[in-house]
Amino acid sequence: MVQVTSSIYYTTSRVQVTISIYWYRRPLVSAVLQAGLMWQQSYYSSPKVKSDYQGMVVDLRSDTLTKPSKGMKDAMMKASLGDDVYNEDPTCKELERRMAEYTGKEAALFVSSGTMGNLLSILSHCGRRGAEVLLGDQTHIFLAEQGGMAQFGGVQANNLSTNPNGTFDLNEVISRIRGDDIHLPSTDLICVENTHNKCGGKVLPQDWIDQLGIVAHSMKIPLHMDGARLINAAVATGETPAKILANCDTASVCFSKGLGTPVGSVIVGPQEFITKAHRLRKALGGGMRQVGVLAAAALYALDNNVDRLAEDHKHAQLLAKAVTSMQSCSVKAFSEEVHTNIFLAHLDTDIISPQKFCSRLATVSDQEVSELGEAVVIKANAWPGKVRMVLHHDIGSDQVEAAVAKLKYVIQEIDTQDQ
Repeated sequence: MVQVTSSIYYTTSRVQVTISIYWYRRPLVSAVLQAGLMWQQSYYSSPKVKSDYQGMVVDLRSDTLTKPSKGMKDAMMKASLGDDVYNEDPTCKELERRMAEYTGKEAALFVSSGTMGNLLSILSHCGRRGAEVLLGDQTHIFLAEQGGMAQFGGVQANNLSTNPNGTFDLNEVISRIRGDDIHLPSTDLICVENTHNKCGGKVLPQDWIDQLGIVAHSMKIPLHMDGARLINAAVATGETPAKILANCDTASVCFSKGLGTPVGSVIVGPQEFITKAHRLRKALGGGMRQVGVLAAAALYALDNNVDRLAEDHKHAQLLAKAVTSMQSCSVKAFSEEVHTNIFLAHLDTDIISPQKFCSRLATVSDQEVSELGEAVVIKANAWPGKVRMVLHHDIGSDQVEAAVAKLKYVIQEIDTQDQ
């Protein structure tokens, strides 16, 4: 029997976690390590670029990196303001009216973030402690929102196996819905994510969403969509947000990703739901005063930045096709899996780890500059077995072209070293 002790460091919290695991077979150690079960990386960690670096930086870590344009800043400066806690901010009221109409719902509420929007939605639907939410095991709500439903609402998550396209099996949904038994929690909500971040920005199939809605409503269970990138899905499919959400009761929609605002999301749904969420928002410290300065940015984005998302989708395809064209054994891409603005590079971790690949993308060699004619750094996020790159409106065609050249150079370098 072999004892393996592994120390794992979380870079943001600097908390050391020691795990002692007893293995009966040595090969299992390698398998578990490669699966990423003993490796957890901080959600926001990335290789550091030298402070004296003067070349091009193509930052593809997330579309949350977008900054307000001059036009957006001007709109924010000119916004009509009032106290939104008194329901007197005209710009915020206009945004909420527009978003309710845009999504085909009765009412809307501006909130500070997608995480707050999802939490308010869950707490509004699950009106009692001991409730349960059905959702995919790869959703942002489950993986990256601190288990807020349990922290603040006494609500537990019941995870469903996520398919590669972001869906889950409808028969599994039906089998997981709790019966009327005093030993069991109450299934009060089903949640989906569209587009699906962990699945590479995939758009959920519309017929699947509609079928799930029918199943949920037949059991008198509401359906909530985490639509942080809902508008990306709408642009990619040509469907309206209202059509996508036709069989969803509620949704959250983020403005601070590809749409380029500094802050803010909106939740939409029936008036009764929004009234509950409004009250809960205040309890969570989300009642903001002259919030029209932020709502104005969202209104500007609706009028000016929606169509621009298609260019981000095209840029993600260019990266995927560039990697595919290399026919590499170490780094692979599947352009047909790139639906929107997220590109996943799949790695053979026996050859190179995601962390080392990201580190190489973030460094520049003299030979590289000589061959490519410029110094280029790519910032990306390392995930188990893959690297995520997210395109957004702060990344133009020149930067994409430079990123393509850099990716090809690094992949060829890795493949040559592996021979």
